[in-house]
This record gives sequence, structure tokens and C-alpha cells, in this order.
Amino acid sequence: MKKKDIKKAEPKSKTLEGPYQSPKGMRDLEGNDYFAFQGFFEKAAEVALYYGFTPIETPVLEYEEVFERGVGQETEVVSKELYSLRTKSGDRLALRPEYTAGIMRAYLEHGMQSLPQPVMLYAFGSLYRHDKPQKGRYREFRTFDVEILGSEKSINDAITIKLFLAILAGVGLTDISLSLNSIGDKDCRPNYRRELINYYRKNLGKVCTDCVERFKTNPMRLLDCKSPECQEIKTGAPDSISYLCEQCKRHFKEVLEYLEALGIEYSIDHTLVRGLDYYTRTVFEVFQKQANLAPPSVGDPLTSGTGKLALGGGGRYDYLAKALGGNKPVPSVGFGMGVDRIIDLLDKSALVPRVIKKPKVFFIQLGTAAKLKSLSVIEILREAHVPVAHSISKDSLSSQLATAEKMNIPHTIILGQREVIDNTVIVRDMQNRSQKSVLLTELPQYIKGLAKK
Repeated sequence: MKKKDIKKAEPKSKTLEGPYQSPKGMRDLEGNDYFAFQGFFEKAAEVALYYGFTPIETPVLEYEEVFERGVGQETEVVSKELYSLRTKSGDRLALRPEYTAGIMRAYLEHGMQSLPQPVMLYAFGSLYRHDKPQKGRYREFRTFDVEILGSEKSINDAITIKLFLAILAGVGLTDISLSLNSIGDKDCRPNYRRELINYYRKNLGKVCTDCVERFKTNPMRLLDCKSPECQEIKTGAPDSISYLCEQCKRHFKEVLEYLEALGIEYSIDHTLVRGLDYYTRTVFEVFQKQANLAPPSVGDPLTSGTGKLALGGGGRYDYLAKALGGNKPVPSVGFGMGVDRIIDLLDKSALVPRVIKKPKVFFIQLGTAAKLKSLSVIEILREAHVPVAHSISKDSLSSQLATAEKMNIPHTIILGQREVIDNTVIVRDMQNRSQKSVLLTELPQYIKGLAKK
């Protein structure tokens, strides 16, 4: 090969592109970011456990029909945002865009109807929607999800709302507001839907093109539009509460009474319908007031033009089991919270999980014999639950000390040839450079004593 050909074959840039970058709208989590999510889920799960919930983990991939029948084919989640694939055997699968349909599928598949009702479950992990990425919204996003399956009692609606707020309080999030609505059931909603269609038919020339399409396919979704040009029309729409049957009125009244008994403030938003087809009766959303931020634009999909940041929500879904092929309805209620968005509002240092303890000592080894014994010393500390940092692949004292200083670790443990023979180590204070020889048998207790000072 000629010299000029070699030069021509060299890449123009060292920037990684294409398959070497994470997909658009998805991201890597490392270091403190990873620990923040782990810490949040740990705290949220602890609150849920105290409220009587138990964990469940469903597959990231479900049959596509689970979401088509459960969430609704005409919802944007299914029609526009679903990540779907066809396997070599011809199965149509989809990455889960939400938890509820998959958890109900698991409830039916595993015969949880035979368990004492209601069944109270929580789950957390990644969900996927092919949405437009923006600040606070990703195509892969993390959610903490709670479901109460097998009871129509209104107190369960209140429990899920209280649990949502308790988790936020537990991680230190303040200035929270709660919005509720009731969208009725199969008996009373048709009357409301008819009035909504009549109202929007008169105003079709004033709404966005997406709402014109929603009018044809799913009129209830008209109230979920975030487009600026639709806000005034939406505000003037008939409210669903006025069309509730007596049973739905009583149910919603009971929910509000429970919230008031708990001292939970709320506001009723008659435009609140949520974005998925399976909801019935109670629906709710939780926001964080953005008092210190610039006012959002009216069409901001994360704030709905309210000056508040949506953190998640949920509601009742009494007919989802039947939609998925169940023999009878399984009245249920639940919520999902947007953990990515919540963590962006928090001090990540306060979310360090309990299982992760910042190392207070850095282990340094010098010489062949010390390197051979180094893992035994680390194991002694691990068994005593003393976290330790190290760079035992390095050989020189200076390079290992430099790493310890860069990590800002207060003490180092030094194991040299002499210490190997004496079964001791040198413990050095990195601030004043004082040091002491400590027997290996006494090392864990000595280190724990330093941590208390």
C-alpha cells in the first residue's frame, strides 16, 4: 500500500459515532448517578414494604398484544411510541412502555386470584417509549410502580396516593401538589363521552391536527392534549364529574374523605383523564411546584402549562383484566412515578444506598509477598463490613498514594514486606501523616474506631 493511501484510510475524527454511542434518548448510568437511582429505589421499596406491598419483576419484553389490548391501540403509547419487534419464530414482542398491563398479565397467568385479595405489588426498573427526547424525558426511563389488584374499595385509591406522597417525602422532595378527577365507569362514561364529542364537534376548527385525529379515534384523549392552541378549548369542555352515576359519585366522595382524613391537600382538575385507555373512576397526578424556575411555556408536555412539573400519577383500572382475556373483572388501582425526573430535583448525595458505603480507607501493598497477601487483607475487612478502596494492580507507593489522595480518602492501610512477616499493617492518617502499626487481627476494630472519631 502506498503512503498516501495509508493517510487516506485514517479516520478524520476520534469522536465515536453510530453504534459506539448510546441510542438517542437513552443513557449510561455510572458512579453517583447509578447510586442515586439505586438509593431511590431502595428507599421507595422500604416505604412500600411498610405499607404491605411485596415485589414483583416482569419481563422487559411482553407480547405486543398485552399493550395493544391493555393500554389501547389508539393511545399514543401504542400507536406512536411502542418499541416492537418480530422474533425469528414470528412472535410479535414489545419493550414494556408501562408496568400495569404486564403486572395484570402476571396476576392472571399465575392465578393470583386464589390468593387473599387484594394483591399488593410494587416494581421498579426501565420502561421504553419512542418519544421525543427532551430535558426530563427519555426514551428509556426509570419508574417505580405500585399496584393493588382485586379490590374496588375506595380506600385503596387513597392508599396508593398516600404511598406516592410518602415516598416523595421520604427522599426529601417538598412543594408537592396533587390533582384528581373521576372519569366514571362503563355505565356513566358513555353519556359524558357523548357530551364531550358534541362540544368538540363545534370547536374542531380551533384545535390542533392531532386533536382532529383524536376526535375520530379516541375523544377522551382530547383532554390530554398539551398543545397551546387547544388549552382554551379544553378548559371549556364539560366536566366528567357532572355525569357520574351514583356509585361513581359515592366512590369519588369516599376517596376525597380519606384524603381529607389523612390531611392531604388536593385540587380537582376536570380535564385530567391520563393517557391510557384502561383507566376508570379515580385518576390522579402529582406535581412539584416550580416556584424558583422560570414559567414554562403553555405547551410544555412535562408541565401542562401549569408551572408545575409532573412527577407521575395513576388511577383505577377495573376492566383491564377483562381486556386481557380474563374471565371476570379484577378491580384495581395503582401508580407509576417518573424517577428520572424526581432524581433531577434532589441532592444525589442524599440518595446513597445503604449497601454502598463510601470507603474510609485505601489499601496499599508493596512487594511481591504483600501483593500475594493483599486479597486476604481485603477479605478480612469485607467480612467485618469495612469498605476499602485500592489499586492493587499498581506497584509503586507514590502512584497508589496519589490515587488515595485523588479519592480524598482519610486513611491508608500499607502492607509491605516487613508487615507480611509480622502479620501487621501500617495505618496512616492522610491529613497529618501520622501512622501506627496495627495487628491484622485487630485491624477491623481499629478502622471502625477511626470512623467514629
